[in-house]
Amino acid sequence: MDQFQKPPVHSGVPGYGYDQQQPMSPVITVKEWMITTLILLIPIVNIVMMFVWAFGEGNPTKKNYFKASLIWAAIVLVIYAIIAIILIAAAASSAMSNY
Repeated sequence: MDQFQKPPVHSGVPGYGYDQQQPMSPVITVKEWMITTLILLIPIVNIVMMFVWAFGEGNPTKKNYFKASLIWAAIVLVIYAIIAIILIAAAASSAMSNY
């Protein structure tokens, strides 16, 4: 069998063969991404819309993208909180050692 021939499709075996069609989500157009980016530039509205797009009805690709974005935002927020706590503790320790 060369690279241009399809292997035989074995009916009855799920997930085997090329003839099985998987549902595809609609393509998000450039115009829709431009509007999305414009909305993300607006403070406060961007955070609300990220939750709406992540957990509301809509394109599965867009939903997954914004779920991943929210997870990254949570990770960064936790890292910032840890750094802030360390800096505040260091400042408090330094201020207390002067007295």
